[in-house]
Amino acid sequence: MAQQIQLTQTVKESQLGQRLDQAVAELFSDFSRSRLKDWLLEGKITVDGEVVTKPRTKVLGGEVLTVLAELEDEERWEAQDIPLNIVYEDDDIIVINKPRDFVVHPGAGTPDGTVLNALLFHYPAIAEVPRAGIVHRLDKDTTGLMVVAKTVPAQTYLVRELQKRNITREYEAIAIGSMTAGGKVDKPIGRHSTKRTLMAVTPTGRHAVTHYRVAEHFREHTRIRLRLETGRTHQIRVHMSYIQHPLLGDSAYGGRARIPKGASEELTAMIRGFDRQALHAAMLRFDHPITGELLEFHAPVPNDMVVMAEALREDAKQNPLEEY
Repeated sequence: MAQQIQLTQTVKESQLGQRLDQAVAELFSDFSRSRLKDWLLEGKITVDGEVVTKPRTKVLGGEVLTVLAELEDEERWEAQDIPLNIVYEDDDIIVINKPRDFVVHPGAGTPDGTVLNALLFHYPAIAEVPRAGIVHRLDKDTTGLMVVAKTVPAQTYLVRELQKRNITREYEAIAIGSMTAGGKVDKPIGRHSTKRTLMAVTPTGRHAVTHYRVAEHFREHTRIRLRLETGRTHQIRVHMSYIQHPLLGDSAYGGRARIPKGASEELTAMIRGFDRQALHAAMLRFDHPITGELLEFHAPVPNDMVVMAEALREDAKQNPLEEY
């Protein structure tokens, strides 16, 4: 079980003018900067009893900082012999192509059977790296590319590059509705006010930017390419739902299926039966954390999305007079 911790430190006078995240990192140095930043952004660190979630907030000295959080018992994470689709590997990093129905990190409701458990089996030494080297996550049913660090220096570098937005991540998706042009969604994302397992666009959320462009028009759907500028939980799914073009098959954010007028029974069944969000992490580009070499990886779109796009394409051909 997770261990509840409560720790208190007083900001030193010598820290006058420091950013809050820097002061927290110095005062609670037993924990990694990434973990402390997560706690800060999640509102689990208070300043003189007040929740402050902005890392750039300046401290003056004398403030009382309190951490009230849950510390996962990392010893309970088991190494499990689960196959991984390795796209690239060297002494410092691994790039995997994650299938659907595969959770990245253990959590509530999924204590094992995750990418992390598989990494511990295939690379026992990765247990020494925070979060077993996981730098970024994909949702359970989102497929595609992830980079994992095998060493602490590699992870530190990649996390910093993510924060600087120097890692390029492109996705392929099928959205509901006819989109006329590409664009950008720049809306903050935070926890949903009533559905606590979901996220939503909210004024108090964290800065989030998604770029998208139209790749192919269908009658009632659009194939799109997306590029993340930030990496919030469920970001693409939330942003596309916000602009009223949720992803096909997204039961959490998608609403009802959209069936083209006069669609065949086969296509109607395919649309209604598509049982995951049609989202795939297709391209990943970054500088190697040790050598500095520019690396770029591509993962082919999985078969379920390919077949779905082909069916929508055929439907559009058979209805050429439709506006879409």
